[in-house]
Amino acid sequence: MALTTVDPTPALVVIDLQKGIVAAHPDSRTAAAVEQATRLTTEFRRHGLTVVLVNVTGRAPGRTETQRFASSAAPPPGWADLIDELDVRPTDHLITKRRRSAFHDTGLDTLLRDLGVTQVVLAGIATSSGVESTARSAADHGYHVVLATDAMNDPDADAHRHSTERVFPKLGETATVPEIIDMIEATR
Repeated sequence: MALTTVDPTPALVVIDLQKGIVAAHPDSRTAAAVEQATRLTTEFRRHGLTVVLVNVTGRAPGRTETQRFASSAAPPPGWADLIDELDVRPTDHLITKRRRSAFHDTGLDTLLRDLGVTQVVLAGIATSSGVESTARSAADHGYHVVLATDAMNDPDADAHRHSTERVFPKLGETATVPEIIDMIEATR
């Protein structure tokens, strides 16, 4: 589904664009996603719209067949710091998650409801993990969901493609950053 509108009170939610994760994926797809997410943050701020920057510092304790870290050791200092390109501003809202979804035990839903937000625009890393989990939760919470497909990346290109082509159209509307920016301009 193509982007139909940007609501009067949207929020941009940027998932896990933090130093440790971005540095672990120094490829052109990640660089492009960071550039596009940065464009979105700039545009949302320019229009006085809500920007939520999310980092991750933990994971669910259950066993899995693959682990994010090679050992149970804590990540290095600065690993969870947001990347400099996001240029964090005092008006940004910062959320730290300890699970895949930015809604799980973080207060994000309460924050968004208190701000009157009805639509979330999602960007970040990893498409099939943090972004998809947050998109599912946003849809479950009743938000209109927009997925900025060129402002996200996944270490697994097939997983990224599966999320963007098969899962996201069931959760909301997919669009590119230029399409979202054009719609913001058209609705402001």
